[in-house]
Order: sequence, then structure tokens, then C-alpha cells
Amino acid sequence: MTERLRAVVVTGLSGSGKSTALRVLEDLGFYCIDNLPAVLLPNFVDLWERTREEPNRVAFGIDVREGRFLGEAPRVLDELRGSGVALEVYYLEAADDILVCRFSETRRRHPADRGDGVAAAIRSERAALEGFRERADHIVDTSALTVHQLRERLTDALMADSAQRQLRVTLLSFGFKYGIPSNVDLIFDCRFLPNPFFVEKLRPLDGRDPGVAHFVLRDADAQRFLEHVLGLLRFTIPCYEREGKVHLTVAVGCTGGRHRSVVIAEDVARVLGGEGASVRVEHRDLAR
Repeated sequence: MTERLRAVVVTGLSGSGKSTALRVLEDLGFYCIDNLPAVLLPNFVDLWERTREEPNRVAFGIDVREGRFLGEAPRVLDELRGSGVALEVYYLEAADDILVCRFSETRRRHPADRGDGVAAAIRSERAALEGFRERADHIVDTSALTVHQLRERLTDALMADSAQRQLRVTLLSFGFKYGIPSNVDLIFDCRFLPNPFFVEKLRPLDGRDPGVAHFVLRDADAQRFLEHVLGLLRFTIPCYEREGKVHLTVAVGCTGGRHRSVVIAEDVARVLGGEGASVRVEHRDLAR
């Protein structure tokens, strides 16, 4: 029996990592086409299904380069879904300042730039792509992701059978002084715990250091906090898996993101990993 066609649309803001996403899809066996006018998608899907070409997985990159066809794209996506195509939409984005920096570093011209500068082009592009964002099955903020982290995040989400996937948990430490990370599922605030920053010999170290970890974890409130966090995650992770969720990001914040949040994130990951969960740790603000 022929496997049902699976179609993925990668869209979002210029500079957010769409090219990387399409390369990930290609590595996973998808036939990828970038910048095909959206109005041609139904014709392509019909041709692919009638010829029963392999692989039965195709991916399309659609973005502001569509030009005059862009306004028709959301309607086309709705029609494809209505026709029974197994369609998933991935929308990639990043903070404005991050995108401006990326364009500055690469010296690329923003495709929506009409002479008003990159910042204005980004605002215009966000507005033009709002219909895509509203229809997205997955919104991925790449502001704090490296290329390797983005590849791993997308691979997790795109693995073939969701029923066979184990939920991937990311423990993300951060500093509130640098802003709350976007697109996280749960946030825990550990700023009430004793702060190693005020201990002179511990200040230059970070939460991965055994001395810093001991200082934080010896506190009774820290142990109670860990019990509550772990209890909540032990309850919710199976619930998320039953729902079909493939990735859970748990953010842990302290003031600067170097000591307490790092200790807690590392310890939660250690315990959950020891219990068989698929866990990784990211420390957003260690280098600040």
C-alpha cells in the first residue's frame, strides 16, 4: 500500500533559518522545493500523487519572495488541507534586533527592503506573513538557537511517526535581566534562592561548578523547589506525550543566568535523565 503523501511548508521571516530548515528536511528524505509560487502547490501535489513518486514526502519553502502571489498563499494552504493533504506548516521567526544583526553580518539585502532599511523591511515582512503565522502548526523562534540547535529541534519535530516519538525535554537556564525567552512551555523563577554571586570566591564561577552547585542545593528551600518542579514534570511529560507533543522547553531563570538557574536546570536534567527521559540542557546567558 502506498504511503500517504506528507507535505511540509517552511515559511517565516528572512534570516530566521528557513534555508537550514529545508536542508534538515532534505536530510530526512523530503523532496524540497524553495520559492515555488504558492498558487502552483495544488498542481504539484496532484502531479506527485498521481505519479506515485518516491519519496512520499515533499517540502516547500514559501516566503515574502512570492511577490504578487503572496496574498494567495494562505488560501492555497487552506484548500490543500481541505482536500485531505497531510500538510504541516513550520513558521520560523526571531527577534527584530537579532534579524538586523544577522543581515548586518552577512551583508545580504533583505528581500522586503524598499530603501527604508532592514528594520522597516522586517516590520513589513511580519505584517505580510501574518496569515502564515496564524496557520502554522509549529512556530520556532530561532533568536537564541545555534544552527546545530535548530537542526536538532526540527529533526525532533519532523521524525516520522509521532506515536513512536519520545518527548524531548530542553532545560533552558536564563537571566531575567536579559529578558524572558520566547516560545518556552514552562518557566520557573529561582531568584528566591541564595545567590552565589555575593560569595566572592564563587562569583567568577558558574552553576556547573561543584562548589556553586553545593552552595545552592544545600539550601532547604532549593530542595523543596526541586521536588515541586520534578513532581510537576513527572506528571506533565506523559500527558504531553499522549497529546503528541514532541518537544517541551522548560526555562529556569535567575537574575543573571549564571549561577542558580544553571544549577537547577542541570540538576533537574540529571534526575529526569536518570529516570529515562530524553533531556538536554542549554544555558542561554553563561557567556554574558
